[in-house]
Amino acid sequence: MVGGLAWGAVTIPPTAPKPERVPAVVLTPVSQTVAAAAPPVGRPPEGPPLEAASVFDPAIFVAAPPPGPGSGTAFSVSDQGVWLTARHVVEGCGRTVIVTAPGQGVAAEAKILPGKETALLFTKGGAPALPIAPTASLRRGQAAWHPGFPQTRPGEAASDLMRRANLWVGWRGLRAQPVLVFRETARSPALRGSLTGLSGAPALDREGRVIGVTVAENPRRRRLYATTPSSLRAVLAEAKVTAADSGGEAMTSETWRSASDRLRAALSIAEVECLAG
Repeated sequence: MVGGLAWGAVTIPPTAPKPERVPAVVLTPVSQTVAAAAPPVGRPPEGPPLEAASVFDPAIFVAAPPPGPGSGTAFSVSDQGVWLTARHVVEGCGRTVIVTAPGQGVAAEAKILPGKETALLFTKGGAPALPIAPTASLRRGQAAWHPGFPQTRPGEAASDLMRRANLWVGWRGLRAQPVLVFRETARSPALRGSLTGLSGAPALDREGRVIGVTVAENPRRRRLYATTPSSLRAVLAEAKVTAADSGGEAMTSETWRSASDRLRAALSIAEVECLAG
């Protein structure tokens, strides 16, 4: 198998539930009004460096559904078999599988860290790791790309970075996570409506480095929300994973779709299935 993922092979039942359990944004930032139409998709110039996270950043409230079967996206952060995805993609799974081919995959052990919106996955054998962006490299208006498996098929979205916010996630109680807010500017031509299945996808910069983990969306306003580089590095430090800083797949407005295809072909970005027991 690609990237040495040959251990713990499993067959994915054809009746496995496919819809992803996507948190729906139910309240927009305080004192803002929801626009009736999608925002314009022109590319603004890159602006000043993004300010540091603050408790005074706008609040985004997300209603997380109860844990259960579904699917999403994961990406490799170590060729020894360590992956990241969004917490809600794997929470409550009986079995977690990294998909390696149609109907085939490898078993993954999921670890959810307290208070975090990301989850770690561990497999026997790995794929080429994506590098992690520096924590101080973010600028307003910078381009980002989100390759993964929206609507359970290969696809991607392009965006630009708007600002920071504090994401409050509720199901049983509330937990808070600083996030980056992106404005979607383009997507794969066949995608319509919500980008279900993109949760867990990396948000990549121009050098192909991971800015954060895509964890939620607001389809009406075409907003995507991702964790920050600092929180991502904290998760890797807790898992004792040394993050790569170079070796990414360069992204441009002309090559982002083909670059995304290559990352999926190498299994650096893979579909993850949350199955019943």
